[in-house]
Amino acid sequence: MRNQNQNLEGRVALVTGAGRGMGGAIAIDLAKAGAHVAICDIDMPALEETRIGVEATGAQCLALRCDVSSSSEVTELFEAIVERFGTLHILVNNAALVPNRPVDTERRNKHYAYLTMPVPRQSLGFTRSISDDEWHRYWDVNVHGLFYCTREALRLMEPQRDGKIVNIASIAGISAMSAHSPHYSATKGAVIAFTKSVAAEVAGANVFVNAMAPGGVATPEFTKYFETVGEEKSNQFWQICPAGRLGTMQEYASTVTYLAGDHYLVGQVISPNGGVVI
Repeated sequence: MRNQNQNLEGRVALVTGAGRGMGGAIAIDLAKAGAHVAICDIDMPALEETRIGVEATGAQCLALRCDVSSSSEVTELFEAIVERFGTLHILVNNAALVPNRPVDTERRNKHYAYLTMPVPRQSLGFTRSISDDEWHRYWDVNVHGLFYCTREALRLMEPQRDGKIVNIASIAGISAMSAHSPHYSATKGAVIAFTKSVAAEVAGANVFVNAMAPGGVATPEFTKYFETVGEEKSNQFWQICPAGRLGTMQEYASTVTYLAGDHYLVGQVISPNGGVVI
């Protein structure tokens, strides 16, 4: 089925972190709009599932393992894309490290309770507990990896005077709603700043750079989180979400597909978030 909102016929797209969740949904939606799609991830079984989904639309798909935090692996990825498709028109920087370990769940629960319950005002103690290694791991993937991919993409897009780059940020980068994860929030704020800077730089070459800053995504991981914390803590979360639900992966994917097509947006941050941040 073709995505009717944009016609990406003849375009070549790359979606990083496309092995599962929103990245996979974005890759399939771009294919439905007519694009041929390159996808990468470090989770090859999950990436294979996305490849099958992309090819089911009739689009060509190149699926490769790539750790975007490695500059050399990113270079090899783009070389393979050029060898297969000749160029690249669309880059979706989706690969990211997200806070989903048990300690992250503990921090999230503490923060949501602080936001929604009548508890004494105090420091929540998140930042002082983050190790050097934990801090750097987030920056390596979420910021350095995004830079490596953007740099390679621009080397193709600027000479051809044709390109769209969509960076996946987060409401963590535009609000304090993810104060439970200051390392993650810092990287997403950096993504937004980088988006605006590069957008102003390259728009004159007909390369448009924008960002999507999603709120909560209805992924299996988030569903598992709600099951783990129970009804009371789940209800605390819904108190800060006027829409009363998470955004679906398709809702987010269709936003990215729009940003990958024809429009007049430069350096903008589009934030579908159900009213959590207004």
